[in-house]
Amino acid sequence: MMRFKGVTDVFFDLDHTLWDFDKNSALTFQKIFDLNQMNINLTDFLSHYEPINLYYWKLYREEKIEKQALRYARLNDTFSALGTPVEEALIYKLSDDYIAHLTGFNHLFDHTFEVLEYLAPHYNLHIITNGFEEVQQKKLINSGIYKYFTTITNSEMVGVKKPNPLIFNYALHQAQAERHQSVMIGDSFEADILGAQNIGMDVIFFDVHNTSISKDIIQINSLSQLKDIL
Repeated sequence: MMRFKGVTDVFFDLDHTLWDFDKNSALTFQKIFDLNQMNINLTDFLSHYEPINLYYWKLYREEKIEKQALRYARLNDTFSALGTPVEEALIYKLSDDYIAHLTGFNHLFDHTFEVLEYLAPHYNLHIITNGFEEVQQKKLINSGIYKYFTTITNSEMVGVKKPNPLIFNYALHQAQAERHQSVMIGDSFEADILGAQNIGMDVIFFDVHNTSISKDIIQINSLSQLKDIL
């Protein structure tokens, strides 16, 4: 029995929801450190980088920092935290190399293809992402899931980021979908879940960490569970 009635359109976040950002990012950093002949312990680097990156993405979502500043600061702060001084020019090069090589790795979360194959005959599928426009399209194409999506809404084309209601309204308009017949699936409680709820969409919180949240919100820790809900 389906949990959601009357749903016609399903909107997915991309990074950390379908596309395994952490795994692909780690592989990318190892590659660019090797390319630039840097002897950096990847585990140590990531233990500092991941929380710093989340902090700057929060500022970016809140329109408090520009894209270029985010890309530089997250690396500069990480090397500072490691006590490893890196010249400014090299940080800029690493920043560019990271974007250039990130879409060369395209691990998806388990069951992504299976679930998209299951959903595609019954729903119009869409993407709403805050990620950088120049890489999000490549991620979808290179990972083989681009064909499943009717529309792709990127924060850079709208000029605002989730959880701003404007990006959800833009995505609904582009999809020719009604909010009361749409559901948003994502990993960010603030950006995806609260953002979509604020304009009246149904939501499904995808969280591999099983964070404790409101019992009123449907929560999954594996994409395969969507087959029991939709």
